[in-house]
Amino acid sequence: MVGIPFIPEKITVHLGPPDSDAENVTLDFPEYIKNVASREIYPTWPESALRANIYAITTFALNRIYTEWYRLKGYDFDITNSTQYDQAFDFNGNIFENISVLVDELFNDYVVKQGAVEPYFTAFCNGTTTTCEGLSQWGTVSLAEQGFIPYDILRYYYGDDIQLVFNAMVRSNAASYPGRDFSEGNISENIKIIQLRLNRIAQNYPRIPKIPQPNGFFGPETTAAVREFQKIFNLPETGVIDKATWYKTGYIYISVKKLAELDSEGISLSELPRQHEYDISAGAEGALVKSLQYYLAVIGAYYENVIPTPITGYFGKTTEDSVKSFQRVFGLPETGVVDLETWNDLYRAYAGIVESVPINPDTVALYPGNILKEGVTDEYVRVLQEYLTFINKTYPDIPPVNATGYFGPVTKSSVIAFQKRFGLPQNGVVGADTWNEIATVYSDLRFGSQKQTYQFPGYTIK
Repeated sequence: MVGIPFIPEKITVHLGPPDSDAENVTLDFPEYIKNVASREIYPTWPESALRANIYAITTFALNRIYTEWYRLKGYDFDITNSTQYDQAFDFNGNIFENISVLVDELFNDYVVKQGAVEPYFTAFCNGTTTTCEGLSQWGTVSLAEQGFIPYDILRYYYGDDIQLVFNAMVRSNAASYPGRDFSEGNISENIKIIQLRLNRIAQNYPRIPKIPQPNGFFGPETTAAVREFQKIFNLPETGVIDKATWYKTGYIYISVKKLAELDSEGISLSELPRQHEYDISAGAEGALVKSLQYYLAVIGAYYENVIPTPITGYFGKTTEDSVKSFQRVFGLPETGVVDLETWNDLYRAYAGIVESVPINPDTVALYPGNILKEGVTDEYVRVLQEYLTFINKTYPDIPPVNATGYFGPVTKSSVIAFQKRFGLPQNGVVGADTWNEIATVYSDLRFGSQKQTYQFPGYTIK
């Protein structure tokens, strides 16, 4: 693997030695660390010893993931639970409360050698029945009792040329911790993120009171919701959005919405910008570039000074000029590079257009901004089904679908058949690129030379 390491949302554990016919389990990364720490160390140890061991356990797992130790050998897992090879893990094992609290704080901190980015191979053993060239778990207790802080304990075993990486990015659909706590009276866009998460989580956990105005102001309603969330998920009931609460809301939010698999609900426009974690610039290509071009095309039809761009999937000079024109209109630095700020403003502009343009049977609907997939119920699913059924009259290999508004297996099969015929990735998922292609074919077949697709004053998107 190359690049800067990140904290994975999930880790897959093989419940036995590498070549054994054992089960794989996949779970949240911090839950894995809690489980291992509750097997490997004792909760009664001094806190400095506990922290040093948690750093070592976390870094060991990250090293396995970053180096793709098992996956490059052809295995379909990240790590085993065999102490002969890795670290102890019991899928049904109990978690010690104080260890759980420490892991919530520390799970995205890890050890590196100075000048390196790769998580260090932090070998360890118990130091009594087995010894190794690495950290001695019982030895950390002795050092902690002598007054060593966690970093000094780690240096004692791994050398003076190590350092700790703090608050590494969590690669998930949740935004990374902003580096400060929030409490009543604060105002921040980050607070709004938590408010939106809590309101969605409350649908599954109705004991959490809904926040009536998720506007980024931390008022009494937000305090009440945070406290109840913390109570339900065994966090200290402070009413403060600290690091542990931030990440726990992110993981629970992902869990209840299943955003990682996108298999239960569409992603709303307000959430889509959170998916974009890297810059897009000239030379890029693929589905994400197609989506970018689609949004620029729509916005260019609505905003006179934004140059529309063809939807090719390649980020060339035309797309770069379009991005620059968008940045100029919206008061952003004219770099031609789509960074996070540009991406967010792009979605906000597109969302405003979608909300202002109703579905009209005499034209072709804009992409709703929601990724449509099996399990979704939505008015735009009904529109999609109508388009596919109309297309079936000309392309009988694309099955017709009843316009129910529910995206079931029949709709998925029809989408896959369309994607196969028109050279799109055959995943049964309708994102911006698939929607645009379906809408274009539908427009060609229904309206012919009139090209009624996406009409705005003075411009038509095709």
